Amino acid sequence: MAVSGTSNLLNWILWMPMIGALGVLLIPKAKESAIRYWALLNTAITVLLTVKLWMGFDNAVAGMQEAFTVKIPWIKQFNIFYHLGVDGISMPMILLTSVILFICILSSWTVKKQIKGYFALILFLQSTVFGVFFALDFFLFYVYWEVMLIPMFFLIGIWGGENREYAAVKFFLYTFFGSILMLVGMVALYHATGKGVDSFDLLALKASADEFIKMKVSLFGTEVAFDKLFFMFMFIGFAIKVPVFPFHTWLPHAHVQAPTAISVILAGVLLKMGTYGFLRIAFPIFPGAAVYFADFIAILGLINIIYGAFCAMAQTDVKKLIAYSSVSHMGFVMIGMAAMTSQGLNGAVLQMFNHGTSAAMMFLLIGILYERSHHRWIIRPDGTKGFGGLYTQLPVFSIVFIIGMFAAMGLPGLSGFISEALIFFGIYKKFTTMTVLALLGLLIGAAYLLWMFKRMFFGDVVEECKSYTDMNAREIFYMLPLCVAVILFGIWPSPILNIMKASVNSLVTLLANYQ
Repeated sequence: MAVSGTSNLLNWILWMPMIGALGVLLIPKAKESAIRYWALLNTAITVLLTVKLWMGFDNAVAGMQEAFTVKIPWIKQFNIFYHLGVDGISMPMILLTSVILFICILSSWTVKKQIKGYFALILFLQSTVFGVFFALDFFLFYVYWEVMLIPMFFLIGIWGGENREYAAVKFFLYTFFGSILMLVGMVALYHATGKGVDSFDLLALKASADEFIKMKVSLFGTEVAFDKLFFMFMFIGFAIKVPVFPFHTWLPHAHVQAPTAISVILAGVLLKMGTYGFLRIAFPIFPGAAVYFADFIAILGLINIIYGAFCAMAQTDVKKLIAYSSVSHMGFVMIGMAAMTSQGLNGAVLQMFNHGTSAAMMFLLIGILYERSHHRWIIRPDGTKGFGGLYTQLPVFSIVFIIGMFAAMGLPGLSGFISEALIFFGIYKKFTTMTVLALLGLLIGAAYLLWMFKRMFFGDVVEECKSYTDMNAREIFYMLPLCVAVILFGIWPSPILNIMKASVNSLVTLLANYQ
């Protein structure tokens, strides 16, 4: 397929951050302001290109948008293509990625350490994330999935906190382990399809789902179902990224040690790559196995919700508290996907988007507070209060914090409520008992967030908090889009729901054929 003028839009979105990263490397090290403004300009252009893509998006089309599809031979002898596309499942993630990265560049304005390498790696990271969401060739998807580890490893390992090396290595090893299982699955699919012209084509693999159900494979001398075995391989690979219990232990370390902008990218975007992998690869290619393991997936999702909430409640480090809250909230996405109903899956994809905005808000606000306090203790190890009376000292900061906190809590009128409500509508009939137990997770979530707020913002002003200054114009500017998003999509979620509806319902119909 030739690349048309319209199709070039995906290329521009994908490669614009890479152009930005190369530009950063060409700017002299001493010109720090030029590096910052170049990175900001680059991400601003990417946002505009993404908005243009959104404006040209046809909500009625369930499959890939033909006007934007790119397919060029890459490694001909192995039938590997540079194949890009966008549909209703990937479009919200593309929007989220472009906006979050623009905000992260602004929030990184105060970074002083090796800023040339820092901004180059962030832009490089953005390009790899776009690659994951655009790729329609399994080999290309895998390349971007793996290459993403490189900038994340260095961003945590160089610019992180005291235990940054440990956190970076743990993040890399966990994710790389999952990637190895994905690689085995990809190789198995390549051979199962006869190494043909469509052996890596995700759309063609989806169309061959019935063939995979019939296949058997020998494992340690025992014949097992091909689709069930390699669904589990894919599941573990993606579950580590979500992260799903018990593969979650890398996340608190990575979040706590990562610099603010990287925590925002991690919670806002990278966790969604895991659930996106289920929706793009594991569920469509192995629908029979997905239905077979649905109850198991739902149980793990429920464990995420309850376990993540209790872990969050136990934290005295506010950043670790929000990190565990992400584990809990991603559990709702898992249980919504496991229901395989229209409301459940639409709610899950909407939750992926909404959690991206609310989690980004919380980590950015913690970063703003950290720049003033140089600690994150709600209660210090010696038992003294780390924060107190912040509401009287930082009124603007407190109002923004309340908006982000209530959005994360799922308060009606804010974005988290709509997606969680859809998930509960979708899972009730199939997982009635789990629905009740998941509601307990919401209650615990409200408890730990309100308890955190009470200890930090109410009561007597801690002496050192008296010197803190309120949010400046730059901080208000980059928090404003997220505030608007959590309020707007809480009152009027249709713009995002309309994008995803046709594609998600098409996946629901596919899965229904195997139930």
